[in-house]
Amino acid sequence: MIKTCVLTTNGELVFDIQLEEIKEKDIVWRWVDFFDPNEEEAWQLKHFFNFHPLAVEDCLDNQSGRPKLDFYENYAFFLIHALDQDRLEGKEAGVFINSEMIVTVHKQPIQELNDVWENVVDDTFLQKGPVSILHRLIDRFVDEYFPEVYRIEDLLNNVDEEVDTNPGSDLIDRLFNIRHDISKLRRSIFPMKDLVYRLLNSTRLDYMKDQHIYFRDVYDHLMKLAEMLESYREFSSDIRDSYLSVNSDKMNNIMMTLTIITTIFMPLTFIAGVYGMNFRYMPELETRYGYFIVIAVMAVISILMFSLFVRAGWLQLRKKKKQPRP
Repeated sequence: MIKTCVLTTNGELVFDIQLEEIKEKDIVWRWVDFFDPNEEEAWQLKHFFNFHPLAVEDCLDNQSGRPKLDFYENYAFFLIHALDQDRLEGKEAGVFINSEMIVTVHKQPIQELNDVWENVVDDTFLQKGPVSILHRLIDRFVDEYFPEVYRIEDLLNNVDEEVDTNPGSDLIDRLFNIRHDISKLRRSIFPMKDLVYRLLNSTRLDYMKDQHIYFRDVYDHLMKLAEMLESYREFSSDIRDSYLSVNSDKMNNIMMTLTIITTIFMPLTFIAGVYGMNFRYMPELETRYGYFIVIAVMAVISILMFSLFVRAGWLQLRKKKKQPRP
């Protein structure tokens, strides 16, 4: 599907004109939007607009590519990512732009792009031309990442609190899911940051210099997102290490307890084994109070060994209160 919007020399916005008419001399700038282009529309991108086949292929490829900026003779090509909030992956939008034209191509519906299209009528900033439209598109795309990044922050804080209070088996699974979400967001945000940086420092985009102040604001937002994701990734690593440390400490305590129990029972087992032998001549077996004496000896040994382990700090009768982590 193709939509067109042009601004005439009379200052009038005209929508849905034929492609053949958008090159008229009385047009100041034009915006053409291709949504899920078919073969005929793909042909128009290559032959009517004379866009490079590789750039057109990037727009029509079903696999999500990295955001990027390429330069051609009469235009620049941007591949930018809107956020698919269900999958936390980028929805590609290809943008061909020069000082008089902007052509957007996307295979998936992008609400932010549609909103910008609808706002052209009333927004004088957008009516300045293609560069203003490009800025608004990137700005809207970037803003949609913030709620998801803040959501990840909340999830990490919740997991961090549970490490000490309730380190269940599902906690590590949730943590790895969060880290996976962070990785998916990084794959869009970091290349977008590099793309805007190239835009600001390129000598081949002189017609965008008047809008640099607005693109710098977008770059600041991308820097903030990148720094937040990097800090969350480090935070998640710290939480993972804390979880493994807590579990390792629990396992050590369990093994120590089992070892102590085994150690206490070793002399008792030895005594029971000695007097359990079926030799005929064992004088102690005829002792009237031998049974009670052996039981008493075993009890004394158990109490002494238990006391020794407690005094050595190997057994804790009271559970220590956990200190909150800084």
